[in-house]
Amino acid sequence: MKGHKGWLDIPIMAAPRGKPSSKRPLWILVLISLVCLSLIVVYLHPPQQYSSCYLLSKVCDHLDYWLPPVPARVLTDEELISKAVIGDILSMQFPHKKSSKIAFMFLTAGSLPFEKLWEKFFLGNDGRFSIYIHSSREKPIHVSPLFIGRDIRSEKVSWGQISMVDAEKRLLANALKDANNQYFVLLSDSCVPLHNFDYVYDYLMETNISFVDCFEDPGPLGAGRYSENMLPVIEKKDWRKGSQYFPLLQWFSIKRQHAILLLSDSLYYTKFKLFCKPAMEGNRNCYSDEHYLPTLFNMVDPTGIANWSVTHVDWSEGKWHPKLYRAEDITFELLKKIKSIDENFHVTSDAKKVIMQKPCLWNGTRRPCYLFARKFYPEAIENLMNIFSNYTDF
Repeated sequence: MKGHKGWLDIPIMAAPRGKPSSKRPLWILVLISLVCLSLIVVYLHPPQQYSSCYLLSKVCDHLDYWLPPVPARVLTDEELISKAVIGDILSMQFPHKKSSKIAFMFLTAGSLPFEKLWEKFFLGNDGRFSIYIHSSREKPIHVSPLFIGRDIRSEKVSWGQISMVDAEKRLLANALKDANNQYFVLLSDSCVPLHNFDYVYDYLMETNISFVDCFEDPGPLGAGRYSENMLPVIEKKDWRKGSQYFPLLQWFSIKRQHAILLLSDSLYYTKFKLFCKPAMEGNRNCYSDEHYLPTLFNMVDPTGIANWSVTHVDWSEGKWHPKLYRAEDITFELLKKIKSIDENFHVTSDAKKVIMQKPCLWNGTRRPCYLFARKFYPEAIENLMNIFSNYTDF
């Protein structure tokens, strides 16, 4: 056995030593280099709309950027028509003329207790104003000749109902018949002027925006009133309201362009008429007069409005109604204080009670916010008349 050679004893031939294996093809190295370079460029210079999103970063969550765009919703014929009409209206130009007037539109239940005060306000400004009165309960008895013959055909108005919006449109329709009316101010029977006529005229006529209170409230008195029945025309993200706490009619001041837009709208108006009412869907309240204008303008012309009303109302007491001013409250100091306010603020109705406070910017310059104020009791007329010249001229 010793001479037997097993398979382990078979000599193994060593592989011939040759040149080292050839290098990898050059094109592979070039490809890898290009990929690395592309990644570095994307990392340092991400897509403009996602400048905070860096490739290879854990914080990048904008994956939808790399996905195909979501197809746009096909609009209905009614939506297409509405967008075309509104777009045409917004492109209109109404240059200020010497004959331009402000239409003062009073929405009231009956007589106007402050007619004599307004008469003093209008005195000496013939040809620069028009007066329209919508009385929803009883025919008003006028004590000032300026108000005689200024009543329009009126209908019954119910608080919180679409009839409030209907009354606004009725006033606008009458006021728009006068081609010289270039600005339209909605006032109540408890409103009083805070400045003289010249100041109010210049404040409104020398700006290209409308004054409509508008803000986003995620709470129950804001987004909580939205109904999905308004889809797809009005989405929840577009929903806005126009007062800080409780339902409040929009006391707007709007330019002629926006007045025409309001009368031409039927698309959005119909949604509010059908799906924004008190005691809907299991006692869920919705008030058209508080949400219609802010939502409409937020959707069709958000940069064309100031997000506050030039009519002051004091909700600081936190009650279901604003502060009411009686005769003993009327002082020069009170009116001076209201006139000096140059910030507007809104408070959300959710648990957080977020306060949104912003300066009132008129043509980019900080100015006092308010031209008018409410709610004043009729008994305050004498005190207001006595100090009118003093507080409106300073």
